[in-house]
Amino acid sequence: MKAEPGHGLTPADAARAVLKRVRALAVERVPLGAAAGRVLGRAVKSPLDIPPWNNSAMDGYATRKSDLGTRNVELRVIETIPAGAFPRKKPGRGQCSRIFTGAPVPEECDTVIRQEDVTVLDGGRVRINDLRDAGKNVRKRGEDIRRGALVLEKGATLGPAQVGVLASVGEAVISAYRRPLVAILATGDEIVDMDQRAEIRSGRKIASSNSYTLAALIAEAGGVPVNLGIARDDPKDIARRLAKAKDADLIVTTAGVSVGDHDHVRAALDRMGLTLDFWRIRMRPGAPVGFGMLGKRPWIGLPGNPVSTMVAFELFVRPAIRRMLGHTGLFRRTTGVRAGEEIKLGPKLQHFLRVTLTDEGGALTARLTGSQSSGVLTSMAKAGALLIVGEDQRVVYQGETIQAIRLNETEHAAAPPF
Repeated sequence: MKAEPGHGLTPADAARAVLKRVRALAVERVPLGAAAGRVLGRAVKSPLDIPPWNNSAMDGYATRKSDLGTRNVELRVIETIPAGAFPRKKPGRGQCSRIFTGAPVPEECDTVIRQEDVTVLDGGRVRINDLRDAGKNVRKRGEDIRRGALVLEKGATLGPAQVGVLASVGEAVISAYRRPLVAILATGDEIVDMDQRAEIRSGRKIASSNSYTLAALIAEAGGVPVNLGIARDDPKDIARRLAKAKDADLIVTTAGVSVGDHDHVRAALDRMGLTLDFWRIRMRPGAPVGFGMLGKRPWIGLPGNPVSTMVAFELFVRPAIRRMLGHTGLFRRTTGVRAGEEIKLGPKLQHFLRVTLTDEGGALTARLTGSQSSGVLTSMAKAGALLIVGEDQRVVYQGETIQAIRLNETEHAAAPPF
């Protein structure tokens, strides 16, 4: 790291810089049962019509509309067609077939009279009491999907409905972008893992909450977390642990990227040949964020404070994971909300404030979760959104409309909306 490029980037410029270095991963074959949440790596066309034949939408009696005439007409039942069977006979004039939902309808029939509108008579005959279903309750062949039609485009996210559609056209194994392996390294002599719970609960050590938070965030974003443990404040220990990330697609570290005497992550990465793109962003919380390439693997260095870690993950790491997964929508879309209180800002930085959102008189209203200190992790646990305040704005006035990132938003944009 001979230079420190990109010092003091805006959050949007930093996010764009990260994405310039990140690409979608290779496509792999995935069993359909494990495909939920994945991104389709190739387009799928249907090899058949769906449904493959006219079928009944009701339990009832299949017949021809032209044979119904008036109410109380009587028809002779010539066979029963359960779901899973096919018709063996062709109903003629004055005839019908007993049929069940999903069963193929005889080609000659255009009507299924529901069973509650029929009276069963002796001698294999039925009387039609209501003609409301004349010409109805037949699901036509190919009305959902035609043979050869595009079922799902490349890049489609596979939710429950999409998985069901793929099953309906017989796609037992699908092509999907590989899930990225994301290595996590926490640093600091003061933090420990849960094997030292007594030290944590006595107040002598601090739990590495960031390790668990990041693992959960990575998994939620679709990545595979790989925990490298906790490195001491020693460049050699940091480098030794980072060397174990040789198979990772992305490396994420927490703490050690600022300018303190004990911030050794950058020094360790320098010795390993990191090409640094930037290391600081004009934002709060989360200013000391670093990014660069360790060989062909991107590295994102997050701050050590828990809130800063989570906010920076949302803005920079999550979009990178989504790009690797093959998504084109990378950033949660923003929503206009009304400030429920006056908020005064500090330094001239872009702020991302933790807020709750409530519907008040038809307007989505934002209020601070409490202290906005970057060490107060409960402020993120309470938050429903991040209120975005530009670096030139020193006050948010009560009632003012302002943009916010809803943390449960499922709609995404290709470019950073902040």
